[in-house]
Amino acid sequence: MRAWRVTRLGEPADALELDVVPVPSAGAGEVLLRVGAVAANFPDVLLARGQYQVKPELPFVPGIECCGTVVALGVGVEGLAVGDRVAAAKIGVLAEYATVPATAVQPIPDAMSDVAAAGLTIAYQTAWFALHRRAGIRPGEWLLVQAAAGGVGAAAVQLGVAAGARVIGVVGSPAKAEVARAAGAEFTVIRGVDDIAASVKEITAGHGADVVFDPVGGAAFQASTKCVAFEGRIVVIGFASGEIPSLAVSHTLVKNYGVLGLYWGLYQERYPELVADAHADLMRLFEAGAIAPVVDSVVPFGRAPDALTALASGATVGRVVVEVGA
Repeated sequence: MRAWRVTRLGEPADALELDVVPVPSAGAGEVLLRVGAVAANFPDVLLARGQYQVKPELPFVPGIECCGTVVALGVGVEGLAVGDRVAAAKIGVLAEYATVPATAVQPIPDAMSDVAAAGLTIAYQTAWFALHRRAGIRPGEWLLVQAAAGGVGAAAVQLGVAAGARVIGVVGSPAKAEVARAAGAEFTVIRGVDDIAASVKEITAGHGADVVFDPVGGAAFQASTKCVAFEGRIVVIGFASGEIPSLAVSHTLVKNYGVLGLYWGLYQERYPELVADAHADLMRLFEAGAIAPVVDSVVPFGRAPDALTALASGATVGRVVVEVGA
């Protein structure tokens, strides 16, 4: 089979090589997938650079999220059958075939395309766990989403609207503001043009954001601490800005707000049953038309490094998807 592998650390265009390697076999508790499409994620860029919290030994196959068809079952796998279409999350799926633990795959409806299914797991699961499991968002609350036109940000906007929240999206340009509004944001704030904290206070008539969804860190996090509401919750998703902010703990006491961390992969590892429950809710919302992955572009398998390069540039909106069969 063909597989993209990181052979040396660096930017994706330099680090990735297209190799021919043996098709893997499904071990105990695993399934073998014929991969249909792979969604590019920022952790793939970090994996190529050697900056991700997980550091596989070189050479390794990146790709952390895909959809595909089950072609073989390992010993002990139940509840799945050859021919099932599934979404999956695991490092090592940017290839024509991939083995994945059975606990890390979820069924997808026939009506869902490969492109949509490839981008429905990590972004939407992350947003779902952030808003519902960690922040306990309630109808009528103000939700501030940093990087609201990105893949995970747009997912948070859609899920916030579905939960009955009023959503403010922070974006990097007027064009991205249109994307955030199309995803359901009631208001948008343009980073670098508008004062984020002042804008949020004005929009909410001084109340502030009850929940903040922050995959950016750096200055975005600092702005969030200035406009979070009384008893508000800031959920830290990641640090796409490249800057890990510091927190004056006394400030959380003075303003009565909480800062919550979310690394979705730990739920997949420790509580897969919660992931399955979230997936069921996401499928219900998808079939009701409440959510739909925002796709920036689709590239053929032979141009996979282009997808990661585009993602690393910060210029994309929504998801960038690699079609493995193309």
